[in-house]
Amino acid sequence: MTDSLVIQIVRDALMMVLVIAAPILVAGLLVGLIISILQATTQIQEQSLTFVPKLIAVLVLLVVMAPWIINVLVGYTTELYLKIPLMVK
Repeated sequence: MTDSLVIQIVRDALMMVLVIAAPILVAGLLVGLIISILQATTQIQEQSLTFVPKLIAVLVLLVVMAPWIINVLVGYTTELYLKIPLMVK
């Protein structure tokens, strides 16, 4: 196994994690921003008001994106299995 192959595998894994996590994190960020603006305008400072909508948004997005996430993970796993003969050297 060469150094470049290891670097490529790690780079692909990190990119996959970023691609999968980014939409979920952005959704949580946007919901949090909207709730913060709402709290600032109404002067309601309840902590659970920020937590519950973020949690619901992230869970809904996870359910909606689950087939795509599974396809990305299966594709990466298949790619790793195809690289096994290159790792034996």
